[in-house]
Amino acid sequence: MISYLQVENLTKSFGDNLLFEHISFGIADNQRVALVAKNGTGKTTLLNIIAGKEDYDEGTISFRRDLRVGYLEQSPDFPKELTVLDACLQSDNEVMRTIAEYEHCMLTADQKGLDEVLAKMDMYKAWDYETRIKQILGKLKITNFEQRIGELSGGQLKRVALANVLISEPDLLILDEPTNHLDLEMVEWLEDFLKRSSMALLMVTHDRYFLDRVCNVIMEIDHQALFQYTGNYSYYLEKRQERMDAFNAESDRMNNLYRKELDWMRRQPQARATKAKSRIDRFYEIEERAKERRNNDAVRLDVKASYLGSKIFEAKYVSKSYGDLKILDNFYYNFARYEKMGIIGKNGTGKSTFLKMLLGEVKPDSGSFDIGETVVFGYYSQDGLAFDEQMKVIDVVRDIAEEVDLGSGKRMSASQFLLHFLFTPETQYNYVYKLSGGEKRRLHLCTVLMRNPNFLVLDEPTNDLDIATLNILEEYLQSFKGCVIVVSHDRYFMDKVVDHLLVFRGNAELKDFPGNYTDYREWSELQEEQEREEKKNLQPKTSVTQSQPAHKADKPRKMSFKEKQEFEALEKEIPQLEAEKAEIEKQLSSGVLDNESIISASQRFAELADLIDEKTMRWLELSEI
Repeated sequence: MISYLQVENLTKSFGDNLLFEHISFGIADNQRVALVAKNGTGKTTLLNIIAGKEDYDEGTISFRRDLRVGYLEQSPDFPKELTVLDACLQSDNEVMRTIAEYEHCMLTADQKGLDEVLAKMDMYKAWDYETRIKQILGKLKITNFEQRIGELSGGQLKRVALANVLISEPDLLILDEPTNHLDLEMVEWLEDFLKRSSMALLMVTHDRYFLDRVCNVIMEIDHQALFQYTGNYSYYLEKRQERMDAFNAESDRMNNLYRKELDWMRRQPQARATKAKSRIDRFYEIEERAKERRNNDAVRLDVKASYLGSKIFEAKYVSKSYGDLKILDNFYYNFARYEKMGIIGKNGTGKSTFLKMLLGEVKPDSGSFDIGETVVFGYYSQDGLAFDEQMKVIDVVRDIAEEVDLGSGKRMSASQFLLHFLFTPETQYNYVYKLSGGEKRRLHLCTVLMRNPNFLVLDEPTNDLDIATLNILEEYLQSFKGCVIVVSHDRYFMDKVVDHLLVFRGNAELKDFPGNYTDYREWSELQEEQEREEKKNLQPKTSVTQSQPAHKADKPRKMSFKEKQEFEALEKEIPQLEAEKAEIEKQLSSGVLDNESIISASQRFAELADLIDEKTMRWLELSEI
């Protein structure tokens, strides 16, 4: 394997807060590495350091010479006056600049200078590249190329930034929460794209299906140290538990030794203390180690839900549109007690609008929502993160209540409640602006649950929460004595939490599906397959209409002369490319190539694989004519 990145003895702290110390790791070609850790322990900081956007205290970072690195930041930033097209195609690559020039030319009315641009497109052989770019932009629903960056929402901006790094085709791709702001269809497309790509990958994500299916190395930051596991997420969980069990077994052994040494210390005469100095020093080392223990510290959610009556809500023939965009059309639904509904659908189909109508924040055009008298909503949303950045964490919670009712006569102070959510006493007196994105979301969750709601409405609750917090939130929601509606693109989360889905298909078409997300995907694929078969069976073998002569309808379309030439050329070209690929594979495994030759051969090998895939697909298309 070719080494792309080497990190040695890296240390980073913010004042007294040590994030990681003397960590070392490397990334090679074809490695897909996921970085996991609790919120606030330095995941994003480490990515920023590698990308050259933050300084570090000590250590070294070295890249392979001429390595192309792409970085998707958690909160991307482009000049506001830039167009979407220019942001997507922002690159030092001459081919990319030519494609941008071509796209701009095509968007103008007079298409001035088109001949010159077409000549450049031919010269750089940019047409295939332009087709791939259009596919990426299409899959990410980026269509308004002339829109200014300053007019985009946070989600649109993230998709533009993701398109930019994917289009640039770097050798090493660094992604910070790439699935945030993508709908489920986009997430699944991105998962497939990365699996088929030859790019090396370093990624932070909370999407556990994504981790399992894409990554082959998991790195964890835990207690300022870094642990590495070669395998997918399921393998990591198994090996991590083994590591913790071994550490705790050693802690138990040290505890036994500590008790013996403590007894010796108590019996040690004061006057002879100097004679046993080394043993006393060792005692303090044993004491420190014995007190260490590794466990899955996570948010423990056992907050009381208010009493919930039998009537929840009834959507009475609700309609809502924005111009030509229909969200709901005469929609009726009677929500049952203790129901746990998941809402899925493409971006822009009205999922968040539906929630806001239920909560009374948006009025329907017609119809109404009849809410039960005992219903107490708890609304977790992206907009709910608007804390006063200059407030202390403890004051944010005290502004809601000094004490929290846990039920059964138990009460807890605001400080104890924050401790329950893993906010240490030091963190509680930090200002909000010092918290990481994930810690702010955990604080928001804390402020929602402390009001004792009996109906939780969660709009994308998984964004930026660490996996440990997600696991506990899932367990809490499964046993929650109340109602839940969740909008999420996290497939694993939906599978664990919901008992049925409301699917927004667009243009006010909704489907109530009895099952979780995986059940729905399997059903959808089966439906699509059946529809394809039905269409195939319904197609008449001969078709004669008044407007179309019989002799034309009876004959299938034949290859044009140009298509026939292309087909024959492909039949010769594909075996030649496969032979070249086999020869390079043989050279790479021979062990006789020098470093420069290995790099060159590896690059050509990746190019050949892409070419063979592309030309084989075209051959298949032509062979069906």
